[in-house]
Amino acid sequence: MKFLKVLFLTPLFLLYSMSADAYVNRDTAIVRIMNKAAGKVQTVSMPVGQNIQFEKLNLIVRSCKQTDPFDAEDYFAFIEISEQGEGLLFSNWMSANEPGDNPLQDADYDVWLVTCE
Repeated sequence: MKFLKVLFLTPLFLLYSMSADAYVNRDTAIVRIMNKAAGKVQTVSMPVGQNIQFEKLNLIVRSCKQTDPFDAEDYFAFIEISEQGEGLLFSNWMSANEPGDNPLQDADYDVWLVTCE
């Protein structure tokens, strides 16, 4: 009897553990960029893998992922941001649900992830 329980519960456990860490890859990151000097905020659509020039910033999204649709919805993007003449300013993951945890906070610009599409 114990063998049957293990035989029955093992596939359920494996199915649950696989879906708990599942992510859906998305093709586009939507970010907000604030130019602090000008006092303006702009929403920018960034295709994964393409360089985007925004004023003095050069941005590239390496990956954009959505959590499993059956879990609490969150989005994550790995973004690299450099500034002309300054070099690399940021290279890390951003989370849409926790925009204050890991945004770019520069003297001139703030950048944070809104969503992945």
